[in-house]
Amino acid sequence: MNKKPLFWCLIFLVVASFSLSAQKFSVKTHIDSTTMWIGNQTKLSFQVTQPKYLKVTFPAFADTLTGGLEIVGKLKVDTVLSENGNILVTQSYNITGFEDSLITIPSYAFASGTDTTWSNSLSLQIVQPYQIDTAKNKIKDIKPVFNAPIYWWGIIRIVLLVLLILALLVAAYFVFRKYFTKKNIGEKKKRQPDLPAYVIAINKLDKVKEEKIWHKNRSKEYHTIITDIIREYIERTFDINSMEMTSEEILEQLRYLKFEQKGAYISLEQILHLADLVKFAKFEPKPDEHELSLMNSYLFVNQTKVEETPALNSVKEESEPEI
Repeated sequence: MNKKPLFWCLIFLVVASFSLSAQKFSVKTHIDSTTMWIGNQTKLSFQVTQPKYLKVTFPAFADTLTGGLEIVGKLKVDTVLSENGNILVTQSYNITGFEDSLITIPSYAFASGTDTTWSNSLSLQIVQPYQIDTAKNKIKDIKPVFNAPIYWWGIIRIVLLVLLILALLVAAYFVFRKYFTKKNIGEKKKRQPDLPAYVIAINKLDKVKEEKIWHKNRSKEYHTIITDIIREYIERTFDINSMEMTSEEILEQLRYLKFEQKGAYISLEQILHLADLVKFAKFEPKPDEHELSLMNSYLFVNQTKVEETPALNSVKEESEPEI
């Protein structure tokens, strides 16, 4: 029996099976239109037929495809299941061109592992639809700067707006002057001049005398009130910051009274020293000592008071007519 034909059949089957296993996927290039006007767009598609499990790498393009073709946009990948169980993967691009010429779209490599399949090449004719007559359409000189007409209505609106703002400001000024300035003048006219320091002090001492706080076992409060009245009186009469001074500092500032008004100085000394004992040493004075501090307060104020005359400005304010 001749075994050569059988051998060659086996070789053919092996080669055929190898060829079929190597050709796992196929690629087809398609373009919507083979002729296109300059500046128009058409769609270029790459269709890959492959098994589901296979991963095929598509070529990567930048802004330009080839020659004078430019990629306007990349469309979404479309995948469709075919009848034989494979899948059809389509990647499309919108392309355009701006040169009157015949452009050849070359073959591109598609890879899957060690397998590579090339797409088919295509041609695209880009046509210039208009003929430019260079003889008639000559280059012209640059035109001079165009002077836009004056927009009078816009200017008038701005002027009217400014005038309206000025009118509102003037009206606001007169309203303020009418309803607020007169009121302030009237208040100044009705306001009584400040009372002299000694009158204020005497009035406050009279109130303390009426209340008789020391009779209610409130000695500390009683002497604190008296010293505060005297300190305020000293500050207004002698122009020293007695409210922030200690008793010794006040006596030092008024030491000259020891020679000019000795009785007033001794009265002040008694008031301050007894108050310090009550407030800081928790000393409990006798009833006559409470009375003595109050009496010396009256004495100090009356002996050091300064008779004040009404200020000339106050007299003028009262005599000015209402506007």
